[in-house]
Parts: sequence; C-alpha cells; structure tokens
Amino acid sequence: MSLTNPADSLERQNAKLNKIAQALMNRVEFGTHESSAAYAQFERAALLEKRVRERTAELERTLDLLHEANGQLASANAETEAARRNLADAIETVSEGFALFDPTDHLVMCNSRFCRDFRDTAQNLSPGLSFEHYVTKVSHSRYLALPDGLRPEAWAAKRMRRHKDRHVMFNVRLTKDRWLQVSEHRTGNGGTVVLQTDVTDLIRMERQERDKLKDKQAKMIRATLDHLNQGVGIFDEAARLIGWNEKIGALLGLPAWRLQLGASFFTIIDQLDDDVDFTRGISRDGFRRWARGQQPRKPISFEIRRGARITLQIFGQSMPDAGFVISVTDVTAEREAAQKLFELNEILEQRVMDRTLELEDALSAAERANASKSRFVAAASHDLLQPLSAAKLFISSIGDRTTNEADRAVLDKAQTALSGAEEIIDALLDISKLDAEGISFDIRAVALRDILRPLCDEMGALASSKGLALHYVNTDLVVESDPGYLRRIVQNLIANAIRYTNEGRVLIGVRRNGGSARIEVWDTGPGIAEEDQSTIFEEFKRLDTRSSTNEGLGLGLAIVERACARLGHPLGLWSEVGRGSCFMLNVPIAGEVAPRRVGKSDAPRPVTLSQAGMIALLVENDPQLRRAITVLMESWGVSVLEAENAASALELLDDLQISPDALLLDYQLGAGLNGVALYQTVRAQYGPIPTVIITADRSPALRQECRDLSIGCLSKPIDRQKLGIFLDQAVSWME
Repeated sequence: MSLTNPADSLERQNAKLNKIAQALMNRVEFGTHESSAAYAQFERAALLEKRVRERTAELERTLDLLHEANGQLASANAETEAARRNLADAIETVSEGFALFDPTDHLVMCNSRFCRDFRDTAQNLSPGLSFEHYVTKVSHSRYLALPDGLRPEAWAAKRMRRHKDRHVMFNVRLTKDRWLQVSEHRTGNGGTVVLQTDVTDLIRMERQERDKLKDKQAKMIRATLDHLNQGVGIFDEAARLIGWNEKIGALLGLPAWRLQLGASFFTIIDQLDDDVDFTRGISRDGFRRWARGQQPRKPISFEIRRGARITLQIFGQSMPDAGFVISVTDVTAEREAAQKLFELNEILEQRVMDRTLELEDALSAAERANASKSRFVAAASHDLLQPLSAAKLFISSIGDRTTNEADRAVLDKAQTALSGAEEIIDALLDISKLDAEGISFDIRAVALRDILRPLCDEMGALASSKGLALHYVNTDLVVESDPGYLRRIVQNLIANAIRYTNEGRVLIGVRRNGGSARIEVWDTGPGIAEEDQSTIFEEFKRLDTRSSTNEGLGLGLAIVERACARLGHPLGLWSEVGRGSCFMLNVPIAGEVAPRRVGKSDAPRPVTLSQAGMIALLVENDPQLRRAITVLMESWGVSVLEAENAASALELLDDLQISPDALLLDYQLGAGLNGVALYQTVRAQYGPIPTVIITADRSPALRQECRDLSIGCLSKPIDRQKLGIFLDQAVSWME
C-alpha cells in the first residue's frame, strides 16, 4: 500500500510526505507521557521516513524510464511514418498497378495505377475495401470486355475461385482491344499482393508474329503441295475446299476453274467425268457418305479408273478439326507391272510344273534304279558268300596238309584276304538292307549288359593283340531296340575304336540321359579333326590312308549311321585331335514307350514322304532351330516354307496362293499372333490343315487348348520320331 497517489505529480507527492513526517514528529514530541512507547513510535517514524525516501528514489527512476520510453516511442512512430511514406512512394513508382490486401482480404494500400484502366472503379478504392467487393466492382465495369455469353456475376464467381489459389496469373481483355495481366501472390502473413500489368503491346506483337508465322506456314504448305507427286485436296469441317495443288486437277481431269477456294466436295465429285469408274474398294455414293460421316472418320483407300488405262489410288484421312484430306496417286505403272508380273508368274509356274514332272520322272527312275541296286547287292552278296566259304574250306584243307612254312604263310594271307572280303560283303548286305523300303525292326526290351558284356569278351582278344586295354562299366539299364541291330551298331563302334587306336585303352560305358540310355565308346586314338567329323560316316571314307584294306573299307560307320537313323537312336560324336574320340548312342529306356514292331509305316525316318510331294509351312522365330528342322524334313523329301513370325507366314501364303499340306507352328512367336492364333487364322482362310504346335511350354492348359482344336502339341527338344509320325499322318490326310 502506498502513502501517496502515484498519479500525483512529484512535487505534490513530496509535499504529502513532508506533511506526514511533520505530523509524526509532532506526535512524538507532544504525545502523552503515559505512553511508554513514545520512543518506539519515534523509531517507527524514522524508519517510515527512510522508506519514503527510498520509494521517492524509485519513483524518480521510474519517471526517468517512462520519459525515456516515451522518447523511444515517439522516435519509433516517426520512423514508422517515414517507412510508410517511403513504402507509399516506392509503390507509387512501380510501373504496374499494385494493391496489398491483409489476411482478412481487406485493402491495406494501393498505388494510383491500380485499377487505372477501370476508371469507373478506381475512385471507390480505399483502405478497408474487401476483396470480394473489389472483384464485384471490376466485373460490372464498362471498361471490362467480357467473353460472349458470360455475365458479370459468372465472371466474378470464377475470379473468386481463382483467388483461392496461392499463385494466380491470367489476362483480362479490356475495351478498345487492350489487355491487362493480373497476378496474385501470397505474403508471409497470409495477405495478398495484386499486380496489374498492361500487356497490350506484347499481345499485339505476338498476334502479328503469329499471323506472320501462319502466312509463312501457308506458303510452305503451298510450296510443299505443289512439289508433291500426288494430287492433294484439303477440306474443312463443312467439306469446303481450303487447300489443293494443281496435280489433283490434272489427275482427276478437272479444269482449274472448278477448283476454287470454298468449293464443295460434293460438287467436285459430281463434276467428275463419266469415264471415271470407282473400281475397287468403294463406290461414288460411298465416298460421299464417308465425307458426310461424323468424327472420327476411318481412313479409306480405294482405286478408280479414268479412261481405258489410267488407274488412280485415292486415300482419305480425317483431320483434328473435323475436316479431311484427300490424296490421289497415279498407280497405272504399278498395276501394269503387277499384271505383267502375274502373267510372268503364270508362265513360270507352268515351267516349274513341267520341270517338277520331269524331276518326278527322274526321281522315280532313280528310286527304281536304287531299288534294283539294293536287290542286286543283296542277291550278289548272298551268291558271293557261298564260293567264298568254299574257298576258305579248300584253303583250310590245303593248310592242314602242307608242312612248308612258306606255303603256310601264303595260305594264311589268302585266308585273311577272304575273311576281309567276306566282311565287306556282309557290310554291303547290311547297307542294302538298311536302304530297302520294306525293312522292319523287332523292337523289344533289351538288357544292355546282355549285349555289351559278350561283345567286350569277344573283342578283348583283338584289343590285346594291339596292346590295348578294353574296359566295360557294368549297367543294369534295360532299353527298347532291335537287339540284333543294336549289337551290330555297338560292335562296329568298338571295332572302329580298336582299329584306329595304337596305344592306351578303349572304354565302354552307359549314362542315364533323361528317358534314354546313352551308350558311350571312348578311345585314346589320334582324334578326328572338326572338318572331318561330318565325312567319316560316308561309305568307303577312311581318314587313316596308311591302314591296310584288310582292315576295312570304311563301311562300319556308314552302317552305324544308317541303322541309328532307321531305329531313331540319335548318334553323337566328340573328338579332339591328339586326345581321342567318343561315339555316343541314345537308346530309349524300357517302359517309356510300349514295345512294338516297327515297320514301314512307323519307321523313325518317314520313308514315304519323298513320294508324297508334301509342302509344309514351318513358323519358328529361332533361326537355328528353324534351319535344323528344315534340313531334317527336306532330307525326308518334304518341301518346307519357312517363316519367322505370323505376319511373314500369312504374307508368304498370300503371295504364293497355295494351301500347305501341314503346319508346324511355334507357340511363342514374339510380337503378333501366337501359334494357336495363327492356326485359327490360317484355318479360317484355307480350311482344316494337319497342324502341330512346337513349344517349350508344358502346361496342361496349352495341351488342353490343342486338344480342343484337334491339333498336335510337340514339346521341345523335338523328338525326331514323333515328328516323323506327325508327317506320316499328314500324308494320310492328303490321301
């Protein structure tokens, strides 16, 4: 509680305090003597005076601070006013119209250029004006050029929606072809700064440049049209002519006065001469309907004939503005060339047919000669074996009676020569049998050890005579093959390995290879160069020319190759010069295929195809696999049409105008149709054709789809035997 009123002046407060001090002194001096606390009261008065002096000092300091604060406030107010004046002066110097609205969208300040172009609105601008009121006034200004059909209220509502965005910029059209660019920017406290910039000169300059560009483009388009080899006509959305070149009039036989700006498309069509015939693709009325059609029009292409010789191709295309463009091309030379090519093709086809008949006659004669040769070799071999056997008996009997060592040596050589001749005749007999059309095989389950072990025992002595080790790795695998021919194949491979190996060893083993057993014959011989590996299976072909003729004439591997091909046992070879060789033979394991007796109709190599004259379409996107299948089928006498994908296959069939006898279609053909879809397309055009889908996809869904379409499904890697069965069935379909 204070003894004085702080609101009083300092002089009045001092006067009050002096008065209080005097009263206290008087009370102390003239008080009653009965009071025992007179001195104490004096002490309290002195203490009170001390506190009064302290409070007085504090009041004086407070007054000093107050005077200082008032001085700073006055200085700040002066600086604020100066800053406001400077801001107003700065805003006034801005070349654009400037206005500042506070966070509540009320006008704080603006310069004299703000809304200067809206003279009926500028005088109403004052601080505190709301942004919505400002927009309403501008929307009703007579200097604002509103778009056709837009009322001031709608313009104001659209302007307020734009105001909600953080950054706004747009152009406003004024009367007398003047333009104002308005931009809004948000301040840090949520207020809005509005700038108005006169962009009339920029828009007019841009308009002039755009007109110049359009004029330049029009000249370029005109020059381009005049230099085109085709006739071109451009029509707007009302089918009126807006651009053309002289070529279109020359091609259509129209005089220049008929082609004028704004001429109707339908009038031009009616003015065409009577000798103009719409020959291919569309009629004259159909062309009119296309031009009247609603957007978007589909592109059209057709041909017309003008006079007796001229053929014109017309192409029509819609444009984005609902107009259309027509191009006319003279294709007379192309059509005449196509006609000549067609006639030439007819002549060539006739020549090919004649040549084919001649080749068929020559092939039949060759086949008859080959059959006669095979029968002759078989008969001659049988007849020659008897005198050879008799000669061997006579020589043996002479050898038993002679005691002269020189004579015995000569007889031994004669015996060896006769044995070699007998082996050669046996080999020729085997080859003739394998080349015969009616050969059949006794396919049944065969235990490999029943063939390999006896052969190793029999040929062990031959290997030992050359100082070679012959090893056999035992196996329990059971395969399906003709036991006689399988034994002859392995025997020839072992004999060949022993014959050409001078030191080291020969190893016979069997590996399981999926569903087949791979019989391998390894040797440590000189090896076979890569360039010679394809020739060693030819008749009478021997790489070691130093070998004696008694060691064979090179028929062993020829027999092996023929027997493996007829039995369907794939034959392979690995060899490295200086290290040795390995001949590999794949035979199906028993149980994979039911035992059967193979005859002419289901031999691994379809021997009837060469006489059938089959034409097969092969569509495979892998060039190496496509070539391998083609070579295999051509070796069987099938004429193969190759294609990489569905589009090229359809184009090939369309160009050749033939229906193939069989289709071999890869399922995955890359871009475009897959194999199944391609089959459906071909069937729709050519009818049902024997078809097999070649695929690495083993899913049940694909196989079920093939079954539903009654077509085959051949999994990769391709089984040679199954491919032959399919082609034989296709031959039956042809018949």
